[in-house]
Amino acid sequence: MPDASKFRVFSPPQLPKPVGYSHLAEISGGKIIYIAGQVAMDASGNIVGKGDYSAQLQQVFANLKTALEAAGASFKNVVKLNYYIVDSVDRSQFFAYRAVRDKYVDTANPPVATVVVVRGLFSPEFLVEIEAIAVV
Repeated sequence: MPDASKFRVFSPPQLPKPVGYSHLAEISGGKIIYIAGQVAMDASGNIVGKGDYSAQLQQVFANLKTALEAAGASFKNVVKLNYYIVDSVDRSQFFAYRAVRDKYVDTANPPVATVVVVRGLFSPEFLVEIEAIAVV
């Protein structure tokens, strides 16, 4: 559970009930960490999971975890996730990001999130890019 003295994520009952995310993140203290969009590259700069959306999601979340830890944080500190998923991802697999995300975030109190379908990312091999904001 996040430190309530620094932030809280919640969804007011006047908004539609969200599935897997919260509507609001209220920051009241702490250090804010912005993590640039992460793609499916390993530490050596090699693309992981070419053409495999699920494998790319695994690598992206691993990269986010590494970035968070480097800043002295964890997924418990994440208040916002932004997903950019290419339109070539099969709609039957589109929501696979939820299963991967749920291995990392507090599913009872999930971060705020935005999902955007894009035509492409900076390299055509990438199927997904995710950025994060955390508070410690």
